Amino acid sequence: MKQANFYCKDYLVSGEEYHLEKWKHYEILKTSPVPENLSTYYQSEDYISHTDASKSFTDKLYNAVKSYMLQKKVGWIIKQKKQGKLLDIGAGTGDFINAASRYFEVDGVEPNAVARKNAALKNLDLKNDIEEILEQYDVITMWHVLEHVSNLEHQFKEFDRLLNKDGIIVIAVPNFKSKDAEIYKEHWAAYDVPRHLWHFSKFGIQKLFLENGYNLIHSNGLIFDSFYVSLLSEKHKTGKQNLIPAFLNGLKSNLSAASTGEYSSMVYFFKKH
Repeated sequence: MKQANFYCKDYLVSGEEYHLEKWKHYEILKTSPVPENLSTYYQSEDYISHTDASKSFTDKLYNAVKSYMLQKKVGWIIKQKKQGKLLDIGAGTGDFINAASRYFEVDGVEPNAVARKNAALKNLDLKNDIEEILEQYDVITMWHVLEHVSNLEHQFKEFDRLLNKDGIIVIAVPNFKSKDAEIYKEHWAAYDVPRHLWHFSKFGIQKLFLENGYNLIHSNGLIFDSFYVSLLSEKHKTGKQNLIPAFLNGLKSNLSAASTGEYSSMVYFFKKH
């Protein structure tokens, strides 16, 4: 796919089409228009990060991989920061905070009431709004959250306010320069309009953070994401799950990324200049 303007459909809730346009001079795309009542576009039993659903094959696959990856994510962070205070922004139902609490003092923010309720069942008290957080942290994490943030400029002000001098920011986002994005084009599930307001490339997110005072210190590819996203993308494209084509396209994406570094989703570790 060329980095040009094109249209994507909301397959989860509304069936509406949205325009993806270039943003500034970055290698970043922006969803347009942004619905005024955006919160209603999250109101679906199929929005798994808010519900802990485990009904369909895709749900079960998602949750199995999530359990494994929680420990991997914590391990990656420990290599950069061995202890301290950690804030997870967009904590969902709190599984990452639970995993990280063995090594860090943890806090979490989650604006969605359903997700907070599910987190409370795990004895987690998540804040509703980042403005409620008054402390500073050694680690700030956003796992597939930055693409949902409406105001990036304000988000960087919050990073500056909340991060300790030697702290790190950990960001995981989809990568529209990946092979699976190229294969599925407008059907690529990780565009997920209009819930995803921003669409990042590896180059674009590094440039964005650099211009806001942060250097990239490390990155990892999320190799399972290509399979999960391909499975959803097959359903968007054909109306069926098509397990074998999805698996082969996910594998093709990871094999391509082994040489290009352009994985379906990436985790980036940033530190202040």
